[in-house]
Amino acid sequence: RSSTISIQRRVRVKMAEGEVKEKIPVTVLTGFLGAGKTTLLNYILTSNHGMKVAVIENEFGEVGIDDALVKQKFDTDEEIFEMNNGCICCTVRGDLIRILNKILKRKTRLDAVLIETTGMADPAPVAQTFFMDEGIQSRARLDAIITLVDAKHVIQHLDEVKAEGAENECVEQVVFADKILLNKVDLVSPDYLSEVERRLRAINQRCEIIRCEKAVVPLDKVLGVRAFDLQRIVDMEPDFLEESGHSHTHDSSITSVGIQKEGMLDLGKLNRWMSTLLKEKGVDIYRSKGVLSIEGMKEKFVFQGVHMTFNGEPQSLWGPDEKRVNKMVFIGKNLDRKELCDSFDECIIPA
Repeated sequence: RSSTISIQRRVRVKMAEGEVKEKIPVTVLTGFLGAGKTTLLNYILTSNHGMKVAVIENEFGEVGIDDALVKQKFDTDEEIFEMNNGCICCTVRGDLIRILNKILKRKTRLDAVLIETTGMADPAPVAQTFFMDEGIQSRARLDAIITLVDAKHVIQHLDEVKAEGAENECVEQVVFADKILLNKVDLVSPDYLSEVERRLRAINQRCEIIRCEKAVVPLDKVLGVRAFDLQRIVDMEPDFLEESGHSHTHDSSITSVGIQKEGMLDLGKLNRWMSTLLKEKGVDIYRSKGVLSIEGMKEKFVFQGVHMTFNGEPQSLWGPDEKRVNKMVFIGKNLDRKELCDSFDECIIPA
């Protein structure tokens, strides 16, 4: 009873007499490294929905790659804001508040805001933002926390043993989900898929699970769904609405190695390097992504990988005056920065 009254008091919006404004719905896209968040974002941005959308991206890694993975972003009505200097759930939460307030105060009416978190983000502190800042609270509502799950690799990450004091982000992302998009279902057998769903249900019994391939889902299943249930969260964590109500410590054994080198790559050497790397280190490489400059190719070669799975394709052309800089990021455990950088250098054709 007392917690319900507290919630109502905290989320009440003070408006001038007679003024009625529909709050802008905000969707949080979360999910472990490589689950398909950027793919879903791409799908939303390039779909013919007619909505004006602002996007906030947050990357875990010292080299920003997602801007290149989000296609046609400047050819749409969407605006994209990037935060690459820390994880959205801890070090750059202040940046999130600042950017959200900036977006929401504009005269131009938005139909939706999308926040894509890093694969290492705990969604709880992001959700707290909508109840801790009065400016955001008065103009926006948290529509849903959408968690993408990689059907092929999720059990491995759910079962991962963490260091004392560090939380399992993959578990937290499932716990706080209002909807789960069970992605990459084409990569596993029906029996294994059923086991994955059973494991997810054991963690979160209430949320809808939507099966999908390549993160393609009906947009009315993820946007404007009014699925966020504050009472459910408070029932799980009674101190959720307190400033220090949800502690969050990243697993320090998971690190990011960024590589940024100008030059042309020898395709044969690159293929051998990547093949050997994923074969020998793939179990520990949770996520890999990059934009590469390959000799004889006019387009940027964009790739994404999850463990040993690798996909890449030529995309937009290099500009006539654009420096052909290779950018990559690897996220995982037991990564040797020097070994990665030195071995990659051997793929660059001497000037």
